[in-house]
Amino acid sequence: MSGGGNGSGSGSGNGWAFVSEGRRGPAARAVDERLGDWREVYRGDEETADLRAQASRCMDCGVPFCHQGCPLGNPIPDFNDSLRRGAWRRAYEQLSATNNFPEFTGRLCPAPCEGACVLGIGGDDGLGAEHPSLGRPVTIEHIERHIIERAFAEGWVEPCAPKTRSDKHVAVVGSGPAGLAAAAQLCSAGHRVTIFEAADRAGGLLRYGIPDFKLEKQVLDRRLALMRQAGVEIVCGVRAGEHEGWDALRARHDALLIATGAERARELDVPGARELDGVTLAMPYLTQQNRLVAGAELGPGERRIDAHAKRVVILGGGDTGSDCLGTALRQGAASVQQIELLPQPPATRAASNPWPRWPLIFRTSSSQAEGGARDFGVLTKRLVGDDAGNLVALEAVRVTLDDGQLQEIEGADPLRIDVDLLILALGFLGPRSEALVEQLGVALDARGNVAVDAHYATNVDGVFCAGDAHRGASLIVWAIAEGREAARGVDRYLRRGKPSRLPTRGRDDSFEPSRRR
Repeated sequence: MSGGGNGSGSGSGNGWAFVSEGRRGPAARAVDERLGDWREVYRGDEETADLRAQASRCMDCGVPFCHQGCPLGNPIPDFNDSLRRGAWRRAYEQLSATNNFPEFTGRLCPAPCEGACVLGIGGDDGLGAEHPSLGRPVTIEHIERHIIERAFAEGWVEPCAPKTRSDKHVAVVGSGPAGLAAAAQLCSAGHRVTIFEAADRAGGLLRYGIPDFKLEKQVLDRRLALMRQAGVEIVCGVRAGEHEGWDALRARHDALLIATGAERARELDVPGARELDGVTLAMPYLTQQNRLVAGAELGPGERRIDAHAKRVVILGGGDTGSDCLGTALRQGAASVQQIELLPQPPATRAASNPWPRWPLIFRTSSSQAEGGARDFGVLTKRLVGDDAGNLVALEAVRVTLDDGQLQEIEGADPLRIDVDLLILALGFLGPRSEALVEQLGVALDARGNVAVDAHYATNVDGVFCAGDAHRGASLIVWAIAEGREAARGVDRYLRRGKPSRLPTRGRDDSFEPSRRR
């Protein structure tokens, strides 16, 4: 794939836009305003000229490392060049050729492509200090979002219904990004596809794990409607292995794809963690709030998990912990503290973390910018309750990382943190696999994830797996990429070993790459 770069530059004809134009990310609503509702943080109303100027910062690299940073292999220099020229539809066609859901990645992906952007060299080691634009990668994620939203506004996004249908029927279990991507690809290949979702509405973590302030659900519903129009059937309220056995699902379909995600949350193994009232896992907390935002009511016997007027502590410094932070702030918490087990990351790249690897540096999410405190290198030892069994405090010690091992800091005073609501955002261990193993005989890898081969096939004939259920908890862009690749494996299986008709990673023959000028 050739680059698409800035050639004659932005509308002004400046061929050195990557030097003259500074990086400008998405415009966020004021903190006071967004804390009063559940609407998306970023406005999305940037001027077209500003977006084209940002796209013109692309350097037309001889070797575009952003391709390698992006698990989907998106033709980033090409759609940047099209946008720079004002060819919005062309940019949409290029972007959508490798990415089924730019409206999701443009909002939720941490953008590993930007970490690998050549323009990012210099900013972390001071080499680009003399130029405010150098060391600041192209705003690829921001550009993706605007391209797809322009495409929807113009009516360019249409159902991808195939011209002909095969007689093959595929069951996809799970409607998160991996399952949706696989279903979309298999439908476009002509197969009949049914998605089975355990929840009452489709979308997986996109629906109930991601707060509306990051992804308003009409964005998801808009895409689901297109998939249904294309012929994908979505059946909700069916938990595979319980309502219908995995073996029964496999028996009545020509192929089965497991895309259930990594549902097993990591627990806190300290005294008091499960005996005291006031301790909750992150997913039940986020899911309940998302349901309430959507207008649902609490179920019979369901207790409200509300941070209002409470002292909240969140264990876990990742994206899920950040989502819990933003949620607690909107619920009106008295205070919120987010605690991370590992030490605080450095402000710039360490020598062991060179470009173009993902930069392991200190970051501030949109939720963290809204308020609350953060602390690092804290190991929880014990939870303390009152006589009524309510959580009142967390006892902890400070730790440091020594030769890859966490060590308590000798002589440091122990910590006691007052807390009314403790939210555990400690990550995920893998899929719920008991029924898969018992009913299908699916093999697991050493980490407890579903084992697959190079075509995403399991050890069971006609059974495939993609996304977090196979990979472990990961990024949305990896889930979409694996869903697409697994669809190729399923299509190849249904064609009795003949090559799949679906495009491989980062390649589509429906358009030619832009030519260097």
